[in-house]
Amino acid sequence: MTNQDKNATGSGVTEVEIRHAIDPLAASAMGTDELRANFLMPDLFQPGKVSQVYTHYDRMIVGGAVPVLQPLSLEPIKQTGTKNFLDRRELIVINIGGAGSVEVDGEAFATNSRDMVYIGMGTASVSFASEDATTPAKFYLLSAPAHASHPAKLIRIGDAKRVDLGSQQTSNERSIFQFIHPEGAKTCQLVVGMTQLAPGSVWNTMPCHIHDRRMEAYLYFDLAENARVFHLMGEPDETRHIVMKNEEAVVSPCWSIHSGTGTSSYAFIWAMAGDNVDYTDVDPVPLETLR
Repeated sequence: MTNQDKNATGSGVTEVEIRHAIDPLAASAMGTDELRANFLMPDLFQPGKVSQVYTHYDRMIVGGAVPVLQPLSLEPIKQTGTKNFLDRRELIVINIGGAGSVEVDGEAFATNSRDMVYIGMGTASVSFASEDATTPAKFYLLSAPAHASHPAKLIRIGDAKRVDLGSQQTSNERSIFQFIHPEGAKTCQLVVGMTQLAPGSVWNTMPCHIHDRRMEAYLYFDLAENARVFHLMGEPDETRHIVMKNEEAVVSPCWSIHSGTGTSSYAFIWAMAGDNVDYTDVDPVPLETLR
């Protein structure tokens, strides 16, 4: 069982893949290839292209844009049914590559690695550019439907709300950087942040949780070429795993845990969309109930 379809815009620089929603019973019967085909997003960062995955989990779009010699525009896609991409949506752009800029209706925001730009509903024009084609910017894109317009804003990694969690003893010492939170930049439903694991720590989001009111997407990065993350998913009593490499993303339904362990330390960007923007609105899963 696979729920994918690919199409491209007229310009040929934007590619869109569709992921339909999967229920927990169907997921529990999937083998490795089916799990990867339905939940893994492996090819988001292609030079000279804007790659998008349109999911039917809260209608979130997950994508990547890698401008090299020329800027790339955020083009309208048929899945949104609007003249411009952001007529009824909001967007968060996070740079995980070299220095670059995001232009929003003529206003340019210069970004270094791990800086984020929030772009509100109603924006007509968005484009992405790299400062140096030999070390291009890699823009990670996250978009969800919006009901109000909020102003564009640059949030540098140093300005994010930092929360330190875990310990060396449990191999999960990590720093969480909340780009979007109730006390900071306003969004309609996107909640986004980044987690950096300390050297020697490999576990993320453990003990784990679910949140029935929101879906989530993870992007793993800062992994060596020969390193891997074993991403855990599924219902707490029916877990599965997906082996992931550097700069791959995975979608997590609201019924699924989302956790993982790596062969080395790494970073990941987490993004949620759904009924609220309360970061702590989760349902913890006791370790003894995991299977």
